[in-house]
Amino acid sequence: MIPAVILKRKISRRVENGHPWIFANEIAETEEQLSPGEIVAVFTWDKKFVGKGYFNPRSQITVRLLTRREKEEINDQFFFNRIESAWAYRKRTGYTENCRLVFGEADGLPALIIDKFNDHFVVQTLSLGIDLWKPAIVKALNGIFKTQKIYERNDVPVRELEGLVQQKGFLSEPFDTQIIIQENGLKFQVDLENGQKTGYFLDQQDNRRAIQHIVKDADVLGAFCYTGTFEIHAAHYGAKSVLGLDISEKAIAGARHNASLNGFEDKVEFQAVNAFDVLKKWSREPKKYDVVMLDPPAFTKNREHIQKALTGYKEINLRGMKLLRNGGFLVTSSCTNLVSPDNFLEVIQSAAQDAGKKLRQVIFSTQSPDHPVVWGMENTHYLKFLIVEVTDQM
Repeated sequence: MIPAVILKRKISRRVENGHPWIFANEIAETEEQLSPGEIVAVFTWDKKFVGKGYFNPRSQITVRLLTRREKEEINDQFFFNRIESAWAYRKRTGYTENCRLVFGEADGLPALIIDKFNDHFVVQTLSLGIDLWKPAIVKALNGIFKTQKIYERNDVPVRELEGLVQQKGFLSEPFDTQIIIQENGLKFQVDLENGQKTGYFLDQQDNRRAIQHIVKDADVLGAFCYTGTFEIHAAHYGAKSVLGLDISEKAIAGARHNASLNGFEDKVEFQAVNAFDVLKKWSREPKKYDVVMLDPPAFTKNREHIQKALTGYKEINLRGMKLLRNGGFLVTSSCTNLVSPDNFLEVIQSAAQDAGKKLRQVIFSTQSPDHPVVWGMENTHYLKFLIVEVTDQM
């Protein structure tokens, strides 16, 4: 019989409504000394079953629930079934070649990320509980996909909050971690070993297609371009000129390589510069574009700095609007989980007011459906993607 964790009489409705996180201040007692990472059964104060999950007293999220079914066992087969179910969802929604195969809580596997790049897989185990099940996860991937190409990207600071070390390496026999994927008819190089996150930002794959019509015959500026995926899509969709900016020399080298892979090396220019500084400087000059695209990194991962993040978003979007010709389009994103969709839209509206601009919304969306948003789990709704037409006030 697995050990029990008893909750306090008053707990968050978040838990009652199905959210898998249980914080330390919601726990009344544990029946015995528990080992970090151990599977526990969780009960209400009056001994009603809540769920089973993994326990870690070192983490603010002390229990992450895996199942609400009292008779369901947590074993290798459990992880096989969950990953197989996640794969079935991706196939039903049309994400088979490149996709986020497992999106943590949204797929009933808290703190587990698996990205699929054709027959290559990148795994992140972001809590102690899921890290202990890594052999079962690898076994499941081998069983479902018959793959021998699995790489671990656990070089992320959040693991340290769980008492884990940062690490990366092969979970299969070694293979070439520089691969080429296809997206929307284009080729992109993915560095599984050293690229950002798991090597590539799959969550924007649909949003990159959404710029198709507004960039035709346009002069396009992309800031925080990383390896140039939005910019190369713009060239592919018929932009007249495209300029991408990023502070990282390595990212710009990757962007130029991607442009070359698609035959756009003469159509797309990339510059390694500080995009914040350039936007500020150019917004005071006559320089104008038909489309400005802003895809910055997360501005904060800490609630204490949300206001600073909002200020940053307002600043870059204000500058972006000032760089647009009248009737041009602003394409802007936020991947900061702690900034809500409402807060993001309020910031864009405030920037427009300060810039003396009027906005007409073209599209407002989130990440692609292979990163499913689960209602009631705000952490699954992290990406905000907006296209607006920007005109002078009448």
